[in-house]
Amino acid sequence: MIQINNLSKTYQLGKVSVNAMINVSICIHGGEFVAVMGPSGSGKSTLMNLLGCLDQPSSGSYLLENFDIKNLNTNELAEVRNKRIGFVFQNFNLLPRASALENVELPLLYGRVKNSQMLALKALERVGLAKRSKHRPNELSGGERQRVAIARAIVNKPAIVLADEPTGNLDTNTGNEIMNIFSSLNNEGTTIILVTHERDIAAFARRTIEMKDGYIYMDKINSEIAV
Repeated sequence: MIQINNLSKTYQLGKVSVNAMINVSICIHGGEFVAVMGPSGSGKSTLMNLLGCLDQPSSGSYLLENFDIKNLNTNELAEVRNKRIGFVFQNFNLLPRASALENVELPLLYGRVKNSQMLALKALERVGLAKRSKHRPNELSGGERQRVAIARAIVNKPAIVLADEPTGNLDTNTGNEIMNIFSSLNNEGTTIILVTHERDIAAFARRTIEMKDGYIYMDKINSEIAV
């Protein structure tokens, strides 16, 4: 599903060049659950942005479902982000004046999908939040807001969900509940790739990739998986 070869990303900060990621090569098959770990500045968020087509690499190749990303134009990249990849972020990124249902419905409206409200409600049902569909984010707990964010990420039934520190703002019990949702989605066939600095969260994944100074220094299959 994902094949990246010698992918690098360099940022120019004035006269200084910062190598955020250096010659990274990874293969991720459909249906995998992968955790990406590393300290601040390790390159894990850069990798996530590149995988999500939110940024372009400085060099190297990225094949997504056998399509070379560098050959896609702006509109094609936007379609990939809208339909093939779902995003979940640490800070939820919800519209504060919109209801939970309206937030989930947004990707469908961008894609001009019919029956968008019904599909959005089904996505909320999938994460156990249908009864809170009319509530705005400030009327929801942190865990509930993250469930809305997950529902928004999966409403288009993407093949891949990318999650950047999805439990970072949550207590341990709520974080485990969110990770159980990701595990359930993975069991249904969705490819999950998440960035985390917490080993107990990475333990939910079936594979862990560890980064440091822009390189991958460990890529292993987890022998024990959290439940």
